[in-house]
Amino acid sequence: MAAYDDRDGKIWADGTLVDWRDAKVHVLTHALHYASSVFEGERCYNGKIFKSDEHSARLLRSGELLDMTIPYTVDEINAAKRAVLDANGWDNAYVRVVAFRGAGEDMGVSSSRNPVRMFVTAWEWGNYYGDAKTKGAKLDISKWKRPSPETIPTAAKAAGLYMICTMSKHAAEAKGCSDALFFDYRGYVAEATGANVFFVKDGEVHTPIPDAILNGLTRQTVIGMLKDMGVTVHERHIMPEEMEGFEQCWLTGSAAEVTPVGQIGDYTFEVGKLTLDVASAYEKLVRS
Repeated sequence: MAAYDDRDGKIWADGTLVDWRDAKVHVLTHALHYASSVFEGERCYNGKIFKSDEHSARLLRSGELLDMTIPYTVDEINAAKRAVLDANGWDNAYVRVVAFRGAGEDMGVSSSRNPVRMFVTAWEWGNYYGDAKTKGAKLDISKWKRPSPETIPTAAKAAGLYMICTMSKHAAEAKGCSDALFFDYRGYVAEATGANVFFVKDGEVHTPIPDAILNGLTRQTVIGMLKDMGVTVHERHIMPEEMEGFEQCWLTGSAAEVTPVGQIGDYTFEVGKLTLDVASAYEKLVRS
């Protein structure tokens, strides 16, 4: 594939569809210097974006948490996503919406006088973790910790929160891993760099409480599916040493979908029946 800035197609930029290569911002864009940016990652299946309304609403909430009012409604954001997919002729694609403080009168920490801009892009994308989708991903354990909600708005899907994700994923890939698992500031199991984590023991599911991490929309969907299947789900604080006793593990996210995990650090897991059943059920749901 060509570099992401050198492709054919259309991108929605502040209300207008522009040629892909013309979707640019100035070097003094506030978000580039101070991470005043929020985004959503979504999947379109068979022409329909899964949970489009919920993603658009979360984008607006993320903006508010960063003291950045995004000047569009949920319906207008949805229409922009639809316009991008139609303009590029895609029925199955990954959709990325990003809203950010642009260049303006302010060029310092304060940016209240700068416009809030929004771009909508999309591209055709396969499995986020490649063949790990069937074989089970291998995860490193990051040296970084997810921060306290008292230090940063952890409920926002904000660009700045992903700085340690990039560093952790680079370190993991250098070790031959697909991703990295974070602990939080208290030492509890938290999440992967862009996905929530689930564990299985004795037929029941355990997953971290999202009190210092993003409560992913895919996470919420999968919990609902499990309860409909009659599976007990424990949302709780999980200590790292508990991973030794878990039998199965998977990750969830809009990009990751439902991806089995075979190893985290020195802990190993089987790609078992419940994991495969959940992955299959999720696949059916998003394409229904």
